Amino acid sequence: MFFELRQYRTLPGKRDEWVTFMEEVIIPFQVSKGMVIVGSFVGQEEDDLYIWIRRFESEEQRVALYKAVYETDYWKNEVAPRVSEMLDRPRMVITRIAATPKSVIQ
Repeated sequence: MFFELRQYRTLPGKRDEWVTFMEEVIIPFQVSKGMVIVGSFVGQEEDDLYIWIRRFESEEQRVALYKAVYETDYWKNEVAPRVSEMLDRPRMVITRIAATPKSVIQ
């Protein structure tokens, strides 16, 4: 099992809109396709920071879920264009992480 720690920076003044879009559109859609979303966070000291964490059982599962989400017409035509309106895409940082044995997140 591993996690993706996804750190995004929103465009100026767009974080609240982004959080709403994530919580009402992106997360429900991805969960409907089988993604496990562990958490969704905003920075307390940085007004453009948004972080979320996804969990995968294996690399094979990650590949299948990416396909199930990102290769759909809905994602390509409805979601992706809106993402570009709110995120500073070049500043995205996606890190794969694994829980240590005593981590409460498994």
